[in-house]
Amino acid sequence: MSFNFRSLLKAERPIGNPLNGERTISNTTNRRAPVGRRRVFVQTDTGCVLAIDLDRGDNAHTVKRRLQVALNVPTNDISLSFGDKILENDLTSVRGESPLLLTRNSMHRSCSTPCLNPSRARTDYDTRTVKNGEEGSRLVEILGFSSGRPAKLAKLVQDVLHAIKSGVDPVPVSSGLGGSYYFRGINGENLAIVKPTDEEPFAPNNPKGFVGKTLGEPGLKRSVRVGETGFREVAAYLLDHENFANVPPTALVKITHPIFHLNGDNHHKAFGNAGTCKIASLQQFVPHNYDASDYGTSGFPVSAVHRIGILDIRILNTDRHGGNVLVRNIYSGVGDFGGSAELLPIDHGLCLPETLEDPYFEWIHWPQASVAFSEEELKYISNLDPEKDCKLLQKEIPMIREACLRVLVLCTNFLKISAELGFSLSQIGAMMSREFKGSEEEPSELELICMEARGAISEQNTFLEGNDTNGEEASDFLFHMDVDENGGFGLPCPRSRSPLPKLDESFNEDEEEEAEEVDCKQARFVQNPYKLQSNVSNLSKSLNGVRLVEKMPLNPNPSGVNRSADENFPSSTCFVRLGDMGKQEWFSFIEKFNELVKETLTEKKSVGPPCQGPRLGSSCRF
Repeated sequence: MSFNFRSLLKAERPIGNPLNGERTISNTTNRRAPVGRRRVFVQTDTGCVLAIDLDRGDNAHTVKRRLQVALNVPTNDISLSFGDKILENDLTSVRGESPLLLTRNSMHRSCSTPCLNPSRARTDYDTRTVKNGEEGSRLVEILGFSSGRPAKLAKLVQDVLHAIKSGVDPVPVSSGLGGSYYFRGINGENLAIVKPTDEEPFAPNNPKGFVGKTLGEPGLKRSVRVGETGFREVAAYLLDHENFANVPPTALVKITHPIFHLNGDNHHKAFGNAGTCKIASLQQFVPHNYDASDYGTSGFPVSAVHRIGILDIRILNTDRHGGNVLVRNIYSGVGDFGGSAELLPIDHGLCLPETLEDPYFEWIHWPQASVAFSEEELKYISNLDPEKDCKLLQKEIPMIREACLRVLVLCTNFLKISAELGFSLSQIGAMMSREFKGSEEEPSELELICMEARGAISEQNTFLEGNDTNGEEASDFLFHMDVDENGGFGLPCPRSRSPLPKLDESFNEDEEEEAEEVDCKQARFVQNPYKLQSNVSNLSKSLNGVRLVEKMPLNPNPSGVNRSADENFPSSTCFVRLGDMGKQEWFSFIEKFNELVKETLTEKKSVGPPCQGPRLGSSCRF
């Protein structure tokens, strides 16, 4: 299909915003916004942000036509996505002011292939007269929070905006792999830390040399895509109900400032004197004395460690180290730890992965984590509702992927059941963590239970399909499935603990028979006394001869082009996927998972006391 470019350029002209550098694409034939008009932001895979005004009747094809004019790219060569959804035509699922991602359909590029970058687009902007202060107020805009923006966030944004208008420049943060900036107040104090999504590690505009990918590709963690850590920061804040773990106020924003970094061809600062418009996470800066990696942790309050750990388990945090736990002394006493310390967790961009990653919980080794939960903490855990949390995230962060929500549900259920049975924070974290034996990773206790649940659901589905088969085909099916090599019949059993398909099995029959004779009650804590032995589960026994080293990239590159970023970091091992299940299969899986968790942990509890005392002895002061 061909387009009349002259008519398009006449009807739909890009509107430049001289104050904030924002690129707005609008239908200029209708100067007065009709009822039902809304505004969305489109972010290209190179980081450029464009604002589009939509009428009630506009669809995805309309958006693509306007982007075709602005970016000089044929509509057949680009795709619009919104989280898991590829927008073909209908835009009803897109909330107002929601960021969409614009990507190329093919990864192959030649010298003639245009970049998704307005630097090659038309620059004859049409300017319009606006009310005094209207354009300046768009320098910082909160995205999301449809149910109402928290007062703390609204005030924070106003303070940042006031400082920008007053000429106070932000300060780049030298630490870390990604681009981040301290935005200061009019008195020079730090107000907020801003992290643009296109300056993350491996993102197109990373200022520290860690580039090589476009937005939407697997990132530093293969289960967390480039450009998607920002909304995960917001998710952690939303899930910290009643500020239980002290996560600072966080929002996803559209923000404009000339300090933001742009690499090479992505440099498009010509859109205004105020700089480049970006999508970023904005988090309130919290004054603190040091972080948890600077001093010993024995003086930290037990409750503060527990509250951070509870949040980390729920969101499967893969990056909780001492450097992202800030410490603020409330008052001073005798010695460095004579007073009370307040812990504040930050940097949650690598939480809620799309698959069950190996988490990193540094607090597992802290003595406070081995202390039993208090009644208040148990009540908080008991009141957690993962389904309600999912609805909250879908409402406030509609671009979040379904697989991330499933990780939240699964980990929250695991926490609730484990805490109810009396396991400590350290033990729960250890059961979720993998161990290395030799040069290979072994699945965690949590992953073993998930594999067992998937195997049971798969066998159940196969058995039901077999019962539905009629005639000779049914007989052949039953014969091949149920007759073993010796001619004996082995009917499928729902309690069978066979691993998932695609795993390379190399069973040793003698070892398997010996493993079956092991008495479950003789299981003990080995190596790490807080890492529970997995031989209680028959699946764990059978996995002695199973190789579990399948590499599963989230988004395989169809072109086969090797990215330089991938060569620097090895791909992680994926034992369990959650996003590939249909809704009914997922419901069956989570029901079976809950059943197996209760069964397995009840057996573990009978082995010995589920909660141990402080690890480091009586020298620890809480």
